[in-house]
Amino acid sequence: MALQIYNVLGREKQPFVPLNEGHVNMYVCGPTVYDHAHLGHAKTYVSFDVVVRYLRYSGYDVLYVQNLTDVGHLTDTEFGEDKILRKARQMQAKPMQIVETYTRSYFADMDALGVQRPDISPRASAHIPEQIEMIQELIAKGYAYEANGDVYFDVTKDEDYGKLSNRTLDDQEAGTREAVRSEKRHPADFALWKQAEPEHILRWNSPWGEGFPGWHIECSAMSRKYLGPTFDIHGGGIDNIYPHNENEIAQSECANDAAFARYWMLVGSLMVPDAEGIPTKMSKSLGNFFTVKDALAKYRPEIIRTFILSAHYSNPVNFHDESLLAASGGWERLYGAVRQTRQRMNSAPENDEGNAFQERLDKARTDFKGAMDDDFNGPKALAVLQELTRETNTLLNSGSTIGLPVLNAIHETYSELGGTVLGIIPASDAAGASNGQREAGLIDLLITLRAQARAQKNYAESDRIRDELAGLGVILEDGSGGTIWRTE
Repeated sequence: MALQIYNVLGREKQPFVPLNEGHVNMYVCGPTVYDHAHLGHAKTYVSFDVVVRYLRYSGYDVLYVQNLTDVGHLTDTEFGEDKILRKARQMQAKPMQIVETYTRSYFADMDALGVQRPDISPRASAHIPEQIEMIQELIAKGYAYEANGDVYFDVTKDEDYGKLSNRTLDDQEAGTREAVRSEKRHPADFALWKQAEPEHILRWNSPWGEGFPGWHIECSAMSRKYLGPTFDIHGGGIDNIYPHNENEIAQSECANDAAFARYWMLVGSLMVPDAEGIPTKMSKSLGNFFTVKDALAKYRPEIIRTFILSAHYSNPVNFHDESLLAASGGWERLYGAVRQTRQRMNSAPENDEGNAFQERLDKARTDFKGAMDDDFNGPKALAVLQELTRETNTLLNSGSTIGLPVLNAIHETYSELGGTVLGIIPASDAAGASNGQREAGLIDLLITLRAQARAQKNYAESDRIRDELAGLGVILEDGSGGTIWRTE
């Protein structure tokens, strides 16, 4: 079947038809770089990493833009304190020191998780002229107004306002979170530009005096610059559907006189239980977060990715250690088949015995593609690989001689589906171990030492190595093709 995407704008699955055949332009709201990334960020960016990987695997030329918010991101309301300024004050540092520190930290965490870098990572602070230009366009068209050095978008002028979140202006007026300033015409009017108070460090010259942009305008300005007024996919977290995504649409479509993003993909939140056991969104503001660095100290990156992919990207996921342990067990079973295949390849005969297994591999590719074409269904894709793993292990442990062509085909299938697309199969057995450990390489070294001991008829030493490994949960199996290992 053709790729189907659940479009939040419309609340239905739709066939994916890019604006330009063979090309996909995609924008995802990036992080605000004022602290280390947590696992909630990992859920969002691993999910979109898999989307981009699969689109490219399917033959699309993807231009992937993910911004970095380094100015204009307020705490809770548009009258709150900028998060980066607050962090700079706490750390007694300059705002751009904070930005540089946590930008490097963010990319280091994403690199460690196997998240491929966006093609373009524009910063809000480097695109102030583009934001001012868009604000001027909105004022000229009557969609925005200036009041005492501030500029607001007039939501009553946009007939479609609320179409993404399905919120009416009456809902927004009744539910507004902040005291309404007298210069605002409607409680839901949002800031495009704010006048800088004397103590505000980050400020730029503008037609309305010294100030700084609101949060929402940055994504509209940067997506237009790099992807054009209309592009294919807009991604982000479901928690930002209102007000951020809603305001993006309003200001972009009013400024550009064109549709904004054609498909909206929003990722469900990562949830953690509160003191009463009630699932609550992982958030820095709530203090209930676990950093990516903390998670990587305990788990391999492939296990974290497997945990994230075990639920559909659009669904919320409850985080606890039991979930990571379950993901670890599933990944170990899958990777055990890959590892055993690699070990067999070193000494396999050049024959085609077992070639009928190629049909099973072809079916796995078909089923995997069907799962991913169904709105990037990670759980279904993982299930396909787990079923293939069961049958692969049956073949490998059957006692029959398996030729190199079949082993190569098995390895290529796992490398493509599990490696290229899902990012959970490392290129080598020593890659990706947490805490700098290289378990697989050390085990292979011990197997080599054991083989040397057996060759020297030092069976006591050979048995000692085997028993020591067994005590650590590593089982050695001697066969005609050599020694292979698996974990219990």
